[in-house]
Order: sequence, then structure tokens, then C-alpha cells
Amino acid sequence: MSGRVGDLSPKQAGCLTEFRERIQDILPSLPAQHDHYLLRWLRARSFNIQKAEFMIRKHVEFRKQMKVDTIISDWKPPEVIEKYVSGGMCGYDREGSPIWYDVIGPLDPKGLLMSATKQDYLKTKIRHTEMLRWECQRQSEKLGKNIEAITLIYDCEGLGLKHIWKPAIEIYGEVLTMFEENYPEGLKRLFLIKAPKMFPMAYNLIKHFLCEETRRKIIILGSNWQEVLRKHIDPDQLPVVYGGTLTDPDGDPSCRTKINYGGTVPKSYYVQDSLKVQYDNSVTISRGSSLQLEYDVAAASSLLRWQFASDGADIGFGVYKRTKQGGSQKVAEMLQVLPSDRYNAHLVPEDSCLTCSEPGVYVLCFDNSYSILQSKKVSYTVEVVPMVDEQIQSPCSRGDGRLQ
Repeated sequence: MSGRVGDLSPKQAGCLTEFRERIQDILPSLPAQHDHYLLRWLRARSFNIQKAEFMIRKHVEFRKQMKVDTIISDWKPPEVIEKYVSGGMCGYDREGSPIWYDVIGPLDPKGLLMSATKQDYLKTKIRHTEMLRWECQRQSEKLGKNIEAITLIYDCEGLGLKHIWKPAIEIYGEVLTMFEENYPEGLKRLFLIKAPKMFPMAYNLIKHFLCEETRRKIIILGSNWQEVLRKHIDPDQLPVVYGGTLTDPDGDPSCRTKINYGGTVPKSYYVQDSLKVQYDNSVTISRGSSLQLEYDVAAASSLLRWQFASDGADIGFGVYKRTKQGGSQKVAEMLQVLPSDRYNAHLVPEDSCLTCSEPGVYVLCFDNSYSILQSKKVSYTVEVVPMVDEQIQSPCSRGDGRLQ
């Protein structure tokens, strides 16, 4: 049995019923509640109810933390990302699934990471994924059948050493992990075309981020790739440059109104070249250690703002709230306010904030515990601003937490 609606064994059907009962409390927080959707989580964990429940509850937290429900309407990527992150949705395969193109060659990873934060890039990918999820839902309603997965065409022409730059590989890995953990069964198949000789090296760097099921969906095509694509996609849904007959209204065979082909990021976008920040403090955090900074927030709705930069490599950063007064308290015992993440603050200085929903002692933690070789110098400024001005409040209320 495939584990899909209409093709369930008695045991699988029983798992679905129990799974639905166990997650009744979070069903309203999910983007869908029908059986098709819930079965995706069960299939992703081989119908192990406990593991599927843990996975979907983590997803609810992910949606809350990243403000996923409003990321399309309320958040817009920085201009440099909109202009220079290549790819886009164009057409549908023969079964009605949306097709997304990732065009690797023109992508300038270093230029992008020198011009925008890693978090902006990750949020952009979440936004793209949510757009595709909505498109699947529209196709389901239009065609009268369940459409839940996309076809991905990965154009590797021009793949080179610039694309396997270490910070870029780390971000590719985070995007893949995000997709695997939060959008199970969201990929129908991945066609990889025009792979150069160095592709195996690049694939070896990222394949450990992919589960075995996802790896099985990767189809590496040879010189007959156009012919194979046409077997799965009607020519009128496939751009001329990819072997079909689809063009933009002006006749462009590359369909540039739907697929962005990126390019080299102009240095005028580079943040470090244009932003000179004077920081109040500077500290060196030893390898394998962390630094905790405590700030007393006296009034609810106050703004906690931080700016920081690191030298030479990335640095972990998270925000917590003490749950007891006096004495020492480990970070693991505190209330997590902003999950710890690794920031490429050596490339783009971080400038963010949050609105404190209640008074208390908030702890900013710079984390270098993952580094076994390198100490990190971090320069930072932190301030607590009483929330009295609507203009001050607006940056954090937009949903991205970044000050412009």
C-alpha cells in the first residue's frame, strides 16, 4: 500500500485515525487538516506515529517562529535577493504539478552573502516554498484532484568552484534541511540537467542533508534531457530554452518574467563596503565556549535591539529569558525567545530587534561552542528602548525583525 488516500492498509488507516486524535490541539495551526496532508507526515516517518507527531509539532513551532502564515503578504526580500537569486516557477507537468526551476550557473553566492544576511536568504526560500504550496492547493481545486508535490528542474550549466564556497554550501544545507523537516513529500521528482564534470564533487558536499527517499527522486539526465523533459511536461508548459514551445508574451524563449536568471551581484550592494558601524563593545569568545549578556527589561512591549559583527567566521546567536531570579541559570533552563542560529556576521553585520512581550531579564547568547579550532572576535551594541513611539515599533512588527 502506498500510504495515500484510497490506498491505505488497515494498519495505516488506524495510524491516521490515531495521529489525527493525538494532534487535535495543533490542527488549527496547520495550513491544511485533510487526510492527504496528514498522511504526508506519516509517510515521511514510515507511519511511526510518535515520530510523525514530533515532526509535525516542530513544524508548528517553525511556522510560528518564522511567521510563515504571513510571510508572503507581510515580508518582502531585500532588493538584491529579488534581483539576483536565480530561479522561478514556470508551467505545470502533465499531472498538473507546478514546476520550479533552479538555475545554478548565474548564481553569485559570495555576492549575495556579502549583500544580505543568511536569515534573509533562508526566509526567501521559505517564502518560495509557501508560494509553491499555495499553487499546489490552487491546482488541486482547479483539477479536482490532490496536488501536493512539485517538479523541480535543476539546471547545472555553469556550476563552478564559486558555488561550492563553504558559507554557500552551509546555507544550501540549511535550506535542504528546512525543506526536509517542514515540507515532507513536497517534492515529486527532481530533474538534474547539464551536469558538468565537477557535479559529483558538489553533490557529495550536500547529499548528507537529504533523506534516502529524496535521493531516490533525483533523476540525472544525459544529453537527451530535452526529450525526457517533454515526456513529463507538455511542450506548451516548457520554455523554448528547455526544449518546449513556451515563451514570454514578448516572445522571450527564456521566460524571464517567470524565471529569474540572476547574475553577478554589483559591489554597490555589498554591505561591508557601504555600512560602517561603530560598536560599543568588543570581545573574543574562545573556541568551544559562549558568552551570555543579560539585560533587564522593565516594561512590557519594550524594544530589545542588537547589532553585531564577527571577524573571520560566523557566530551563533540566540535570545533567552531567565525563568528564575538570582543565582546562575543555564541557557538550556531558560525560556527560548529567539532560537539560536549561526549568523554570517563576518560577511554582513547583523542589525535586528524584538519586541519583549513581558518584562524580565533577557539573555543574549553568542555561541562559539561548535567551533573546536577558532576563537571569534565579536563587536556588538545592545540597547533596550521603551516602546513609546510607533515609528520605533514598526521594524519588529513587520515580521522580519530587521531594522532598515
